[in-house]
Amino acid sequence: MSIRIGNAPCSWGVEFANDPRNPDWKTVLSDCAKAGYKGIELGPIGYMPEDPAILRDALSEYDLELIGGVVFRPFHAPDQWHDVMDGAVRTCKALAAHGAEHLVLIDSISPRRAPTAGRATEAEQMDKAEWTAYRDKFATIAKMGTEEYGLKVGIHAHAGGFMDFEPELDRLLDEVDEKHLKICFDTGHHSYAGFDPVAFMKRNIDRISYMHFKDIDPVVKAAVVAERADFYDACGRQIFCNLGQGDVDFNAVRDVLVGAGFEGWCTVEQDIDPTLPCTPLEDAGSNREFLESIGFK
Repeated sequence: MSIRIGNAPCSWGVEFANDPRNPDWKTVLSDCAKAGYKGIELGPIGYMPEDPAILRDALSEYDLELIGGVVFRPFHAPDQWHDVMDGAVRTCKALAAHGAEHLVLIDSISPRRAPTAGRATEAEQMDKAEWTAYRDKFATIAKMGTEEYGLKVGIHAHAGGFMDFEPELDRLLDEVDEKHLKICFDTGHHSYAGFDPVAFMKRNIDRISYMHFKDIDPVVKAAVVAERADFYDACGRQIFCNLGQGDVDFNAVRDVLVGAGFEGWCTVEQDIDPTLPCTPLEDAGSNREFLESIGFK
């Protein structure tokens, strides 16, 4: 199986670059290596050093390869385009400097959508003008990442944003050129949204360029959806459990990937609330062991 398994800073609670709760970036690199991984994502731009020489030396020290990076910015906000572009350009430059392959685009959480995470039939929808502008932002950055920086660009659905549920993901994929925009498929967010991750993978495997492995505790999911809890409350209640302990069928995920001849990186993402007692190193090791037990190396 020519699939490689990496991890990401969000598994250590790193969501925003300047959050004072963040662990030191070298601690994350060290823990990732200790847990047996050979690759790691960049995390939010500005968390790890943007000086290529500094980060290159650290990656070498821990025998890690930079896999990719995420632009988690408010694509939905009409007055925040400068912020989205800032994150995208800086992330592209950082990835290109280290020969990383994957640029992941995620619409950040919107107050208009956060209350309906997990409830597709209740979620507010954009009007035509909003959607067109929204779609064009993804298309612009995907084209830039592909043509100017040589990256594989993937759209990533995320609870609480306007790119959350399967129908809007399908719509975006239909309207943006496939040569620019692929899919970074997150198993956990798809389950959180109320859809079948494996069924979606089977329909779209030819467009999936990158995977995020995440599992969902079905008991917590049912509770937070019923209570209309927001995404960060759900994280605090540990909706993202260790792999193999939730409702995602990772044996079936493996079978779809292997059957399609998928090659490249799949990255573990276990979002946690850094204000709560947590064991990211131990969890990273357990997730690695689980994936090895079902045939991922």
